[in-house]
Amino acid sequence: MLFSGRRRLLTPLLQAQRWPFQPSRDMRLVQFQAPHLMGPHLGLESGNHGGVINLNAFDPTMPKTMMEFLEQGEATLSVARRALAAQLPVLPRSEVTFLAPVTRPDKVVCVGMNYVDHCKEQNVPVPKEPIIFSKFASSIVGPYDEVVLPPESKEVDWEVELAVVIGRKGKHIKIYQRKSAQEVEVWGWLDMEPPPQLPFTDSLEQVLTCATSPQWAALLPRPLEDYSGRDPHNLKICCRVNGEVVQSSNTNQMVFKTEELIAWVSQFVTLYPGDVILTGTPPGVGIFRKPPVFLKKGDEVQCEIEELGVIINKVV
Repeated sequence: MLFSGRRRLLTPLLQAQRWPFQPSRDMRLVQFQAPHLMGPHLGLESGNHGGVINLNAFDPTMPKTMMEFLEQGEATLSVARRALAAQLPVLPRSEVTFLAPVTRPDKVVCVGMNYVDHCKEQNVPVPKEPIIFSKFASSIVGPYDEVVLPPESKEVDWEVELAVVIGRKGKHIKIYQRKSAQEVEVWGWLDMEPPPQLPFTDSLEQVLTCATSPQWAALLPRPLEDYSGRDPHNLKICCRVNGEVVQSSNTNQMVFKTEELIAWVSQFVTLYPGDVILTGTPPGVGIFRKPPVFLKKGDEVQCEIEELGVIINKVV
């Protein structure tokens, strides 16, 4: 996710408490816009916090959206690898606006109560099976976009989440089948959303109402190429509100790992390229504080996951 002006990955508030980690992969796919380009384009972030290589300029036959890129599989991925090695001109960061990496996916699947320490925070049992609910694709905003407080809610909360995005169509996926990035790609996204007033309920209407209002899911824009080669279940995960750490945990606290969630969800629905699975949030959400604390106009929320990066969203 790239951005211009004041919205930088590192702000003075963030630098004071930033973990000393850096991305370990060179190829970082992004979906971006620029004033001199029409519509979204695909690119590669050049280096750590660098500019952007325009993949569509390198190969005009390349798709211009991440959804199409995923659907074409290895063919487009090989073009991206060649572009990375070609030492192409780089668009300065100040000239591009980063978009969410995938827009309008077929499904956004959410997982509740998926951190052991989050369950302890609420004094509830650890689930025996994944707790699944949904979010509408229209709720997705970019990594540095403003988050609009809906007038209907006075209790908008913060959450940081690791997400997976599906790289290949599948149904009844077995855990042992997940062998490569072409089958399932684990990408680093982060999520901010208002939880239900009760953590989870049997009322589908209540869950959908609380989880799907627009402009509540801010997504990290730079998926890692072939992240599946590393363990996504041992990463520091953190959320800050106005520079104060409010959530700090590790993905090793997940009750159900990413491959288990993929297998579980695919029992009931067909997963398509670009589908998103949000894997749950760690403890520290505002609703369980004493007294409860919720987001208000002017707040700045920073979500970070080790090796994946940071998103910064202003509440308006």
